[in-house]
Amino acid sequence: MRLVRFALLCASLLCGQAAAAAELPQRWVSSGGSLSEWVVRLGGENKLVGVDTTSLHPQSLRQLPSVGYQRALSAEGVLALRPDILIGSEEMGPPPVIAQLAAAGIRIETLSAKPELDVLEHNVLRLGELLGAPARARQQMAAYRQALRRQAEWVAQARQQHQAPRVLMLVGHAGSNLMAAGKDSLAAWLIEQAGGANGTEHNGYKPISDETLLALDPQVLIFADRSLHGEAARQALLQHNPALRQTSAVRDGRLLILDPSLLVGGLGPRLPEGLAELAVAFYPSAQALTAAHDR
Repeated sequence: MRLVRFALLCASLLCGQAAAAAELPQRWVSSGGSLSEWVVRLGGENKLVGVDTTSLHPQSLRQLPSVGYQRALSAEGVLALRPDILIGSEEMGPPPVIAQLAAAGIRIETLSAKPELDVLEHNVLRLGELLGAPARARQQMAAYRQALRRQAEWVAQARQQHQAPRVLMLVGHAGSNLMAAGKDSLAAWLIEQAGGANGTEHNGYKPISDETLLALDPQVLIFADRSLHGEAARQALLQHNPALRQTSAVRDGRLLILDPSLLVGGLGPRLPEGLAELAVAFYPSAQALTAAHDR
């Protein structure tokens, strides 16, 4: 009799688990590169049926159907993929499209893109719940916090011996239409966490004049180009903006190129590695500290 009861209990538990799994969304569309990367990092890549144009990492995501840019999603493109859920940040839009998708019965999950660790933890744990992988989400978040703690310790050591460099981050397209990263932006968070001093006073991303740029005279320039990469981005930037050659950063060869996908959708899983690279570029004579720390 006890064996029968035990068997019935096990069957009931298995049925409950199966029902819970069936209730989780199985067909996902993700809008925002960082969020898409977190879905993959949490083991949900096989659930993705479509992504927006900023979801470029890992490379396998580029093979999925595109639903357009995160701020200008295509309602028809999303609906054609028959998703159970659409995830994105508050940057996702336009609002009429989001309303149309919600009216069609698609679950909309909006997560904050604020560059704050507590916000990120909420996002990652929420994605873990929706994917049925809460333990994995907790593990990933713990490892992320630990990586940032190690980075902060390294920066603190470097700052004991070196003054924080003046840093300016520019975002553009093929070297033109430059926008300077201001306060309350993910770019400003990156600069600060990597040990730099961001000299801009405005909020968000705004155009910058040659006069303002030269007055700031950054010691390090970071450029995130939405269409070019590497040396091509560097050359296009200097060609379209010759005034940059007068800055300390360009004269000293401290013009860095950043992957723009790191700036979309909030704090992404690749940011600790990106921060480490920026920090070493900010404090080149402190590289020995990195090697010692890694051991």
